[in-house]
Amino acid sequence: MSGELIRAVLLACLAALIALPVGHFAAPWMGWTLFCVSLGLQLAFHFRNFARLDRWSRAPVVDASLEGAGAWDGVFGRLYRHEKDLRAQIDQRDREIAMLIAAGQALTDGVVLLDRNDQILFCNRTAEMQLGLVIRTDRGQPIMNLVRRPEFVAYLKAADFTQPLTLRSDRAEDRVLSIYVIPYAGDRRLMQIKDVTQTDRLDRMRRDFVANVSHELRTPLTVLAGFLETLQEIEVDRDERMRYLSLMSEQSQRMQSIVQDLLTLSSIESAPPPENELVDMATLLDKLRRDAEALSGGKHQIVVDSDGRGDLRGSAAELTSAFGNLVGNAVRYTPAGGTVRLVWKASPQGAEFAVEDTGIGIDPKHIPRLTERFYRVDRGRSRDAGGTGLGLAIVKHSLNRHQAQLDITSTPGKGSRFAARFPASRVADA
Repeated sequence: MSGELIRAVLLACLAALIALPVGHFAAPWMGWTLFCVSLGLQLAFHFRNFARLDRWSRAPVVDASLEGAGAWDGVFGRLYRHEKDLRAQIDQRDREIAMLIAAGQALTDGVVLLDRNDQILFCNRTAEMQLGLVIRTDRGQPIMNLVRRPEFVAYLKAADFTQPLTLRSDRAEDRVLSIYVIPYAGDRRLMQIKDVTQTDRLDRMRRDFVANVSHELRTPLTVLAGFLETLQEIEVDRDERMRYLSLMSEQSQRMQSIVQDLLTLSSIESAPPPENELVDMATLLDKLRRDAEALSGGKHQIVVDSDGRGDLRGSAAELTSAFGNLVGNAVRYTPAGGTVRLVWKASPQGAEFAVEDTGIGIDPKHIPRLTERFYRVDRGRSRDAGGTGLGLAIVKHSLNRHQAQLDITSTPGKGSRFAARFPASRVADA
């Protein structure tokens, strides 16, 4: 800017040099007039550019037409470049913020940012669904006014975040949330919300499984221990001893059945995907019919209804076990004189193996839980029928490994229908 100042001084000196001769040889007022007009023109020039600069500063934009003459051209050029660079930096920052927000929205965990007063600054869509928030209207609202669960409010007020808070969702009682609060940026807080419903369900299933196994094994073990103690301490005649031994053998076989089914279920869960070996359904249906007749002992009518088309691809051992469980259950829970029907239908769209019976039926409220391990509609009746409570769990896992679904329909007092539906990829030569 010093060069421009020198230039202005030189122009003033030049005007004075011109005005002095005019004032000396013509008239003094003419010299002064010329000098003042020269300075006025310079001031007008600078004032015009200054006014443009003032207007631009009130609404800065990247305007390539923002230029001037002389010294002002350099000033406007620098301002233009500075504003252009600044706009580029702002655009880059906005893109980075947008990407950061998009990443936050893509998270499967809920994220809520709170200020020092626990007011909502931001939350992603997952958190909106988990806590019932709407960021458009809830931004700036205290989160304790929106999530009013007493345990949540107490957790935030206590400010002890060494352990997460486990909370059941208001929006769905079967959803379980784990809330972590992480202080950041001084006195602000970040809430991370994990949906641990599946973990909680698996943990509950594990506890129930251990409890059920313990309960199922405790009864036969108690019987065995009681009879052994009796035989050791009391003299009994041969017939009584044989009766005790028979009951002990029965309970021992029951434990063996439970352990065998547990091992079967474990092997199915840990086994690699089943091979696509061809399972001859005509042969399998004949075997299932013969097994059903043997189990029935002539007390039921066993009917096979097959169109004779199509075979399955998969593990013959697993499918035989699954279908055998369905047939065995039908025979056990159908009163004498009833009918058990084995149905096989195949088409290019898929196939279905179904077992229909005229048995005692099942209350619809029990159907969703039938495939749970050790779940029984009637525990006493199931034990009397020789069931372990694991058969349908084995069926479900075996069918899942073959991309098949188990569909159960039943009417109490009229009978049940268990249908295994297979996709077209598992059907051969339909």
